[in-house]
Amino acid sequence: MIDPEPAPSAGNNDFPSSPQPSLTPAAPPVHESLILLILASVQFTNIVDFMVIMPLAPQLERDMGLTPARFSMVVSSYTYAAGLAGLLATMVIDRWPRRSAFLSLYAGFLVGTLACGLAPNYGALLAARFLTGAFGGVLGGMAMTIIGDVFPEHRRGAATGALMSAFAIASIFGVPIGLTLGQKFGWHTPFFVLAALGVPTLLMARRTMPALDAHVGKVQTESALARLRGTLVEPNHLRAFALTVAMQFGSFAVLPFMSPYLVANVRLPESHLALLYIVGGALTLFAAPIAGRIADRLGKLRVYRMLAPVTALVMIAVTNLPPVSTALAVLVMAALMVSNAGRMVPAMAMITSSVQPHRRGGFLGANSAVQHMASGLGTSVAGLILAKGADGRFLHFPVVGAIGAVVTLASMWIAGRLRIADASREVTLEESFAAAAQATVEQAEPIVEI
Repeated sequence: MIDPEPAPSAGNNDFPSSPQPSLTPAAPPVHESLILLILASVQFTNIVDFMVIMPLAPQLERDMGLTPARFSMVVSSYTYAAGLAGLLATMVIDRWPRRSAFLSLYAGFLVGTLACGLAPNYGALLAARFLTGAFGGVLGGMAMTIIGDVFPEHRRGAATGALMSAFAIASIFGVPIGLTLGQKFGWHTPFFVLAALGVPTLLMARRTMPALDAHVGKVQTESALARLRGTLVEPNHLRAFALTVAMQFGSFAVLPFMSPYLVANVRLPESHLALLYIVGGALTLFAAPIAGRIADRLGKLRVYRMLAPVTALVMIAVTNLPPVSTALAVLVMAALMVSNAGRMVPAMAMITSSVQPHRRGGFLGANSAVQHMASGLGTSVAGLILAKGADGRFLHFPVVGAIGAVVTLASMWIAGRLRIADASREVTLEESFAAAAQATVEQAEPIVEI
């Protein structure tokens, strides 16, 4: 979703500089802070919208009579739409000013979110989730593009880190609050609240955000389709895509079904589900940076190969969990969230380094689409395997856990086949966190080069 850029000169190891926006280079810090606040607010609503549907599963099953297969389609419809929209956006979105594209995407996302709250039945909810994913699936990438246009090189790392705070806040506060509102007032309520919260942000963005249109009308040295084709045929890129597929398929075969499984099989009180996300999100917030620093010290591949088996073992444990206390259920779920997020940091650093800098924007846009498709596929396959017994308990979840664990273990071999394309420029910790957070929650809009 960025304009083609010249290859870096031999004496320059940094990313090629991003196109300069119509904003003056010496933009007042207060103006930058306001833009960053808008972007973080948008990310917050986007992330909560995607994540809150999963812990609401028990209510959806009761109110709409959803089977595991139908619930899997509710989750995967968002990711399939996001993947398709991400590929299309990578080719065409640079034709419009950033503000116009951003406002249109967010407005469409809010309409989709409102439609989710208004959905009277399964078919309407499925269509609403597809609509929301089509717009929400591109928002995160557009936010990263705007950061690249607005913030100078020496402040982009801090801006990216600040934007990532939306992920932490959404995990620790947004999802639990949304879940609590859903339990007290009905599953429709979180979507109504998110849509309402988004309107002031949309109006503020329209009033304060600069046009950011310097890239419009620039001569393209190759067509968007040709750039996409070049991204998809490079062997090292294909290995990176394969690693992405293995990680996302394994994770999303298990994660979307954890809430209904814990309620139905582990006998966890539904009112305690919010605690899972508070504890897991808080621990992930502290663990992910530690995993990144250890990866920098010991090597990305080594740390990934240390954490992937842990994730596989926890998948086996959590999908075979018998009725236990709330404390133990929270502990096991937190272990899954932490280990899964921890392995994403070195993995995304390796994936980001597997492409030449001048192709990194298009590659990461395509990789985001692959993330979405693989996530949707994992959820769909699991939904076909799972069933519910006469007593309401989930059947065959250990089979799903075994599949997720095997695919996760296979990803270690795939990771070993990746090659660094540009060893002269190390991927920063902030860039790894941004990509890892996107992959972890899979609200994952195309992340572009900044």
